[in-house]
Amino acid sequence: MFPLKDENPTLNPSLTTFTLIGLNIGAWVFLQGLGTEASLASSVCEYGAIPGELLGTVQSGTQVPISERYACIIEPDPKWHTLITSMFMHGGWFHIISNMWFLFIFGDNVEDSMGRFRFLIFYLLCGLAAVGAQILFSMNSPLPMVGASGAIGGVLGGYLILYPRTPVHLLVFLGFYITRIAVPAYVMLGYWFLLQVIGAVPTVGGETGGVAFWAHIGGFLAGVVLIFPFRNRERIERHRRSVGPTEW
Repeated sequence: MFPLKDENPTLNPSLTTFTLIGLNIGAWVFLQGLGTEASLASSVCEYGAIPGELLGTVQSGTQVPISERYACIIEPDPKWHTLITSMFMHGGWFHIISNMWFLFIFGDNVEDSMGRFRFLIFYLLCGLAAVGAQILFSMNSPLPMVGASGAIGGVLGGYLILYPRTPVHLLVFLGFYITRIAVPAYVMLGYWFLLQVIGAVPTVGGETGGVAFWAHIGGFLAGVVLIFPFRNRERIERHRRSVGPTEW
């Protein structure tokens, strides 16, 4: 399933959502060189979060190949700034495009429910929870973790709590057959979360290269919990009066 849009208008301009999208695109352009091999490798090693480096479980000086020509070198001092910077790095074109598209569709309504500054804090806390979850389940990993998907997972978790019945339009790929359907948000987001759990289970106690499933799970669950103290009930009630009841 790939989301096309939701039937959930906002009452206020989504400035923080678009700023976050702009920061991610800016990092992709200016720090990652639009994905050119040298710039991508350098940025992933410098700004990606490496569990084994942060926790000191991988020997300093260890070389970690990330492509045929480039490798990260584990440094003796933890780079704690990577807990934040890793949220704004990506591993390829599809990675950043899909992440920014999900943030574009679901971020505006979550921002609308709490306000711009509170949404920024909410987003960053979900991202930190995502990084923490991935580190917890891959303490000995020398591989750098990058991507906004953990923080965006928190946005999805918050959206699920706020607007579970909102219609979401999807493209569904069934082999060579592609169709378009609309489902309640809880169906789409529940399916997304289930895929993360299925992907994460085989990595327990082993190598966690590739997709950071535990980051997605940690971010999503953080969003489910944090939406309660961060949401603004008055804003949500205004939204409900404006939009009216959903069809589901």
